[in-house]
Amino acid sequence: MSAALANDLPALHETLGAGILSETEFRGETTLLLSLEALPKALTLCKDKLGYELLLDISSLDHFGDDPRFEVVYELASLDDTRHLRLKAKVSEDESVPTAIHLWKGADWHEREVWDMMGIPFSGHPNLKRILMWEGYPFFPLRKDFPLAGRPTDMPDVAFTGVAPLEGGPFVTAPGGETVAKREPRARHQE
Repeated sequence: MSAALANDLPALHETLGAGILSETEFRGETTLLLSLEALPKALTLCKDKLGYELLLDISSLDHFGDDPRFEVVYELASLDDTRHLRLKAKVSEDESVPTAIHLWKGADWHEREVWDMMGIPFSGHPNLKRILMWEGYPFFPLRKDFPLAGRPTDMPDVAFTGVAPLEGGPFVTAPGGETVAKREPRARHQE
């Protein structure tokens, strides 16, 4: 962990308190798991007070079978590249994530992609519409319950509907199982 980041963590802990559910450091990278309620305050503090000028990415995870099912991940950095911080928050299927567009204009595209591929809505987003799939497409292709064989479509030559080459393959997570680790593909071969 960089010295600059080490100086930021006390301010985050003081401001967010119990909103920080866990803190992890791995290979010099720090990740904070936050409550969804603490996320907007954390993002604002990072941008306005701590100098994280760059929002590198917003991504999402589908923990199919767990509740809450989803997780959003924010990658923040400083312009001088001395600090990098990862913020995560778990999101239930019936919750929305507050937008970060008022902090970083680039959040627009990232939030639209998360909405389009995973179906996680962002409240307050001024133009939350599909960015990769066509408007009216009723599914979210990166969810783990989306069938690998695809779904039939009324738009021929637009969507692949044959059997996907990875179906049942070594990189496909299986639904069910007691834990996330048991659902991973490598777990099938360890028993």
